Amino acid sequence: MALKGHFISGGGLRALALLAGVAIAVVVSGYLSFEFGRIQADYNVIEAAADRRADANRIDELEDTIVALKEEVALLKTHSEIDKEAYKDVEANLTQLQRKIQEQRDAIEFYRGIISPADGGRGLRIQDLKLSKGQDDGEYHVRLVLVQVMQHDRSVNGEVDFSLEGAQDGTAVTYTLEQLLPPDAEGSWPFSFRYFQNFDRQLQLPKGFTPERINIEVRSKTKSIASVKQSFPWQSV
Repeated sequence: MALKGHFISGGGLRALALLAGVAIAVVVSGYLSFEFGRIQADYNVIEAAADRRADANRIDELEDTIVALKEEVALLKTHSEIDKEAYKDVEANLTQLQRKIQEQRDAIEFYRGIISPADGGRGLRIQDLKLSKGQDDGEYHVRLVLVQVMQHDRSVNGEVDFSLEGAQDGTAVTYTLEQLLPPDAEGSWPFSFRYFQNFDRQLQLPKGFTPERINIEVRSKTKSIASVKQSFPWQSV
């Protein structure tokens, strides 16, 4: 019976095998030539692989170092912020402590002036007089402190007479306390104390008035305790 299809003879198989061998030889020869060229250029495959591994390890180490440095920077930043806050707290506490110490010193000096004044005087005194400007034009707040020095066996009673001297549109004028008070304020200024008494009064200066001098008379109504009268330049108060 005849065979159908293509038939490759023994000679054809040998030719194909020969061609395959030639192709393999060409490929091997090319690779060997490539490797020979790299060897000629002092290139070593093993050393190159080792270098790549070393470079990879170095890159990993550097990346770890970068992460560690970032963490350290964040930690230092946090410490710096904490230090700043701690310094602010210390500074605030120190300022508050200094203010309290000064207040205590002022209080000691105040009571020392009542009990044993430097000049050895006795009786009624104007211990302190301060002015502070209000929110509105011509508005002022007066703080007055009266004391009784080295004479505390009884209370002293009386009334404060307050007036302002100055110029009204270029003309000399004196305003009484009643003329300087707001409409709804109490016109009288009584006092009654044994050691000292603080006062806060509000004044409203007339428009066009330039104050120059404050006159205060502490009128005692207690027998054997003398009244006190004193003037203060406006700018000094």
